[in-house]
Amino acid sequence: MPRFFSAPTAFAALLSLAACSPESDDPNTAIPDVDVPELSLSTLQDVTRQLSSDEFEGRSPGTAGEEKTVALLIEKFKEAGLQPGNNGSWTQDVPLVEITAVNPTPLTFSGGAAPMTLQYGADYVAGSYRVQPSISVKDSDVVFVGYGINAPEKGWNDYAGIDVKGKTVVILVNDPDWQTPEAQGEFNGRAMTYYGRWTYKYEEAARQGAAAALIVHDTEPAAYGWNVVESSWTGTQYLADSTNGGADQTAANGWIQLEKAKQLFAGASKDFDALREAAKKKGFKAVPLSGVKASFGFDNRIAKKMSRNVIGVLPGAKRPDEYVLYTAHWDHLGRCTPVDGDDICNGAVDNATGTAALVTLAQAFKAAGAPDRSLVFLAVTAEESGLLGSKFYADNPVFPLGQTVAGVNMDALNPVGPTRDIVVVGRGKSQLDAYLEKAALTDERTVVDEPTPEKGFYYRSDHFSFAKRGVPMIYFESGEDLVDGGVEAGKKAAEDYVEKRYHAPGDEFEAITNWDGMMADLRLYYAVGRMLAMTSAWPNWNEGDEFRAARDKSRSAS
Repeated sequence: MPRFFSAPTAFAALLSLAACSPESDDPNTAIPDVDVPELSLSTLQDVTRQLSSDEFEGRSPGTAGEEKTVALLIEKFKEAGLQPGNNGSWTQDVPLVEITAVNPTPLTFSGGAAPMTLQYGADYVAGSYRVQPSISVKDSDVVFVGYGINAPEKGWNDYAGIDVKGKTVVILVNDPDWQTPEAQGEFNGRAMTYYGRWTYKYEEAARQGAAAALIVHDTEPAAYGWNVVESSWTGTQYLADSTNGGADQTAANGWIQLEKAKQLFAGASKDFDALREAAKKKGFKAVPLSGVKASFGFDNRIAKKMSRNVIGVLPGAKRPDEYVLYTAHWDHLGRCTPVDGDDICNGAVDNATGTAALVTLAQAFKAAGAPDRSLVFLAVTAEESGLLGSKFYADNPVFPLGQTVAGVNMDALNPVGPTRDIVVVGRGKSQLDAYLEKAALTDERTVVDEPTPEKGFYYRSDHFSFAKRGVPMIYFESGEDLVDGGVEAGKKAAEDYVEKRYHAPGDEFEAITNWDGMMADLRLYYAVGRMLAMTSAWPNWNEGDEFRAARDKSRSAS
């Protein structure tokens, strides 16, 4: 899930303080100086090339592409000098359900002044989290529930006063205050909260008993165009295997095009734009589209699959029972919506590059000698299906989370050239910022605020699975200020990637023409991990952060 893109930091103060005792939790323990060795461009390129080749068929979990991916990663981890990371095994089983919607009907809205028929793919997409052979939503009352948020701690409930059991809810994407220029306000303004993510909106609709949940697609607050929705939501999807088969979920979740939503509301004598504006304010009341009924359905092709996380470890020289994580997801979309006859979403940038970086870093750490703490290299499955592999590991950790110092997540390296700046997604949340600040200063790069916090990138990659469990995780990438061309060129390159290659067949190895930016970022990934593995400090989330309590609890238990 790639991005290409200032608060004061405490690293200068940290550097001035003396180191504490070896087992100290004191965040003021000095950040060590580290040397960054020469990193192998050929390894990064070779592994990226192999993982993103047509032979690997887009690396969809549960396919022949997974078998080849797992075999290659085990081979490369062995060659790099790692040890099997799961009690003698290189892999951790992750039980999934493969579910593919087939034979979809059009989505019809009847009963309004102008009945509508929406075509699957072009106008709407939908799938189900219920593991059952057939899904049917028939003559379901339609209700507009604004942003679909129920946040008691904020005194905000878009479902207050209405019963949506068995009904189809129409929901706006992102948070009510996403257009606020600053990162402040009821829902943190421009910076998206988890309430703004589509995953949350479906979860809450299910808790409310809705039969179906349809999010209105709008490119700016969604952070991607309809082409991404279509390619990501059609074809095979993956769910975490559960004991109840998803019986507590909505029958169907999906998206509809913005213009179709406006037509739907007009047919029910409602002003979509006015209601969208009203939904921004606390106290908004859900609005039934009186008389309008939704009907659609599809069959599900279902198969239980056992996917795998791949885990390698480099034992620490002094404190091997303290762990620093490197994470990257190896999966991509597999076969997807064809473009010019090509139906393989190769995922070269997203995330063959990040996975190849795991191998490259492992190779470098082994050659440099084991640090004090152990390093865990974790290639997770099913990120594209909702962070399922990282969530499974976080729920079933091989190495106790209370003994996991921190982690570095890598999701899509920069394919457009070196930048002067580096962006932390979720900057200001944890004491890990200081480690990156020091590494960036050494490389004469500037750490800047996230330019598009409204896109909710913090909730869209595998670090989030660990953060929810309290493990401090840092996720950073190149900014937009290209050494060759500046900010304007950087923004143009980022937009070009998202429009033409992101989650599409065009994300191929041959499309990567510049590796210098990746290598520059790889130096920082190495440095931050080495610092964490050589210090005796236990970095924490900053006071008041949403994940601080979980961390304090896990450390106390340890």
